[in-house]
Amino acid sequence: MLSKRSPGFPGERSLMTALAIDALGNGMYVPFSLVFFRHVTGLPLTVIGLVLTVTGLLAMVALPLVGTAVDRFGARRMQIALHLVRAAGFAVYPFASALPAFVAVTLVTAVATRGYPAVQQARIGELASGTGLERINALSRSLANAGLGAGSMLAALLVGLAGDGGYTVAALLNAASFLAAAALVRRVPDARPSATPARTSARPDTAQVGYRAVLADRPFLGLATANLLISLGYASLAVLLPVYVTGVLHASASLAGLAFAVNTVLCAALGVPAGIAVRRFATRNRAAATGAALFAAGFLVQAVLVPAAGRFTTAGLLAVVVVVTLGEIVHNPAASALVGDTAPAAVRGRYMATYQLSWSLSAALAPSLLTGLLALDSRLPWLVLAATALAGGALLLRLERRLPARAVRPEPQRADLATAA
Repeated sequence: MLSKRSPGFPGERSLMTALAIDALGNGMYVPFSLVFFRHVTGLPLTVIGLVLTVTGLLAMVALPLVGTAVDRFGARRMQIALHLVRAAGFAVYPFASALPAFVAVTLVTAVATRGYPAVQQARIGELASGTGLERINALSRSLANAGLGAGSMLAALLVGLAGDGGYTVAALLNAASFLAAAALVRRVPDARPSATPARTSARPDTAQVGYRAVLADRPFLGLATANLLISLGYASLAVLLPVYVTGVLHASASLAGLAFAVNTVLCAALGVPAGIAVRRFATRNRAAATGAALFAAGFLVQAVLVPAAGRFTTAGLLAVVVVVTLGEIVHNPAASALVGDTAPAAVRGRYMATYQLSWSLSAALAPSLLTGLLALDSRLPWLVLAATALAGGALLLRLERRLPARAVRPEPQRADLATAA
């Protein structure tokens, strides 16, 4: 993934390696989160589920504070700080068997985990520009998927060899991965304009405008709304597909696992080529809308799959997963780069935190919305997902003329940051 060519900005390899290590650690617990926490804390599953839900919602509410901290202290400092907070959280989890301790550790860790994507996007926005944003976003997503897949396999191996004790080892290894990532991030130089003494006057403007600048930027809020509609599709594999496969298609649960593996492998293998292909579109809006259209096409096909199709159902399901995955790897780098170049530098942290709220809100809505629709009719959730994806894509196209030209039609990566460093 990390080629021998010259990096796009100083410290790029360190930053991307840190992201891969971060994902490797996350992969050791994300696929087994409830079971993972039951074994490392000894608390009942119902209690753990309730705590994770409540702390997740509170962490979502705390996102605006994370955005403010990024604009005040810089994305680099916040990135290191959140790595260290998560390292401490996972190091303490095996000892947090009492409910109050588990709630406290989970809340702090959840705030850091939910806030990290916004901080990372703000950091990438400081370091990359123009067409370089697509490349970095595609590379980061590819490495993240590869790390998650490798981490889940490592966790399975640990549990297979050490039994329940493997979960504790996984927790400590995850803590170590965050420490290693923090050390690598620390090696990447600060590229903020305010880090240069001659331009420190930008700081007071940040304090004056705050979130008023974000709320007044209606085109940007349109981007966040489009992402809310489209990102429901991202939750389909994890939330809807396993229930649909076992309850509607009456197939083995291993088919859902195979579908998830196909998605992960394709995202890891095709992420970088897709990031390059995105540049061939006339605008980023059209590239992102194309990804949304692929989502809708896959969901519409899924709506017509029925159990009576026999072995063709499995082939059709996997074909749909491939189409939806292609939509994901086309939409994500284009949409992320579009947002990154739309956000003004002085309030980039607040912009990214607001955009991250759309991801968090869709993740919170998806389980109840999709399972509720499935209870009414097996085709209904897929039809709704297709409709939301099309609506999100249409909104992206409508916003094309209202967004900054540099964001819609990017220029080649600027070399000024590398020269200054």
